[in-house]
Amino acid sequence: MEADYFIGVAQQSLWILALATTPILIPVLIVGVTLGMVQAATSINEQTLTFIPKLIVAAICLAVFGGSILVLLTDFTRELYAQIPALVK
Repeated sequence: MEADYFIGVAQQSLWILALATTPILIPVLIVGVTLGMVQAATSINEQTLTFIPKLIVAAICLAVFGGSILVLLTDFTRELYAQIPALVK
């Protein structure tokens, strides 16, 4: 039974990881693809041209979604800590 519990925790942690990273990765991916298409169309091969806008978008997304990501992670951690006494018995 304990093996099933730990597999469930691993699955839940991967789901939490996906939920926590998606609000940051999707906008950065969209900006990166858009700027890549602009670079391909204009033949500008400057590497820093894509880095700075992606960094700015990631910072904005962290500012907007950072609180909800933190709540998600703390709730998950509290659930794990609350289940420790049931495992120790």
